[in-house]
Amino acid sequence: MQDKQLQFFTSKLLKWAENQDRNLPWKKTQNPYYIWLSEIILQQTRVEQGKPYYEKFVKNYPTVTDLADAPEDDVLKLWQGLGYYSRARNLHFTAKYIKENYQGIFPKTYEEIRALKGVGDYTAAAIASFSYNLPHAVVDGNVYRVLSRFFGIETAIDTTLGKKTFAALAQELLPKRKAAVYNQAIMDFGATHCKPKQALCTTCLHQKKCVAFTDKKVNLLPVKSKKIKKKDRFFYYLVCNSQGETQLLKREGKDIWQGLYQFPMIELDKLFDQEELEKNDKWKGKIGDAKFKIQRFSKPYKQTLSHQRIVARFIEIDCTNEFFLQDPKIIKIKKTELLNFAFPKIIDTYCKDKSPSLNF
Repeated sequence: MQDKQLQFFTSKLLKWAENQDRNLPWKKTQNPYYIWLSEIILQQTRVEQGKPYYEKFVKNYPTVTDLADAPEDDVLKLWQGLGYYSRARNLHFTAKYIKENYQGIFPKTYEEIRALKGVGDYTAAAIASFSYNLPHAVVDGNVYRVLSRFFGIETAIDTTLGKKTFAALAQELLPKRKAAVYNQAIMDFGATHCKPKQALCTTCLHQKKCVAFTDKKVNLLPVKSKKIKKKDRFFYYLVCNSQGETQLLKREGKDIWQGLYQFPMIELDKLFDQEELEKNDKWKGKIGDAKFKIQRFSKPYKQTLSHQRIVARFIEIDCTNEFFLQDPKIIKIKKTELLNFAFPKIIDTYCKDKSPSLNF
């Protein structure tokens, strides 16, 4: 690529940044802990959705040590609704690591930041540049989109070659003494101007030399090679009711929603109605000879994850005076306490539907 094209891009972008001010709280600080919080929250999350969560975390845990000292259940409850809960677990783990190994002071070099659990190349570059103005270029979805369009790069962004190509180009474009300003500018430009759909090309400062605009390929870039095939899963939750109490389990293992709570559950291979379910062998094996009465068989609740689609039905069961599910890992709670637990979104939605009365 010609030096003039590179210089044109960077100079125009820095000029554009002079008149921009997205009113976001993490843009008003150089505190690395707050910037780290914002970056982790905004992974896989829209700014509008992430902002109130950022504010809650800053209020509840104003320092990295405060976060480190918090119980994991409290951290997951505060995170509830954001999804991708491994982010919250990594956040908590890393806070404890910083407390123990850095005396609660956030590390100050790119290499140390990059080594933290849950921190990748992009997040490390963002923290290093926004907190310390270190010359490391960020490459996120906005950057891929802006660079692929302006320079006409058709290499797929989800390949090893594509990642190396864009990382090298982003670093070449970065003005070393203005790393923070430039990194923020290119991400803001992608988010507000060079948008995924309906890009504002007619008023674009880069229009004159933008390859995608000239070649009419704006909507074709960036290129992705992989299409994610989603797996369908069907969960049947047993909402047992006995004298105002119900039962919960904490999810363990490496499946989705690790560390969150749920009602005891049976996973089957398709969506059944009540009559079909009661004839299913797996259901019979779970229930055994227990005596109970199904009070309600809920409508299907749905939640889409990155690689999975979850469909759930909640089976509200009257157990009279005795719970029929016996498992040492099951805990008994009052139904009025349900909203105090950290649940996956699909269960939280169900509980909130029931919250006016919690009368199963």
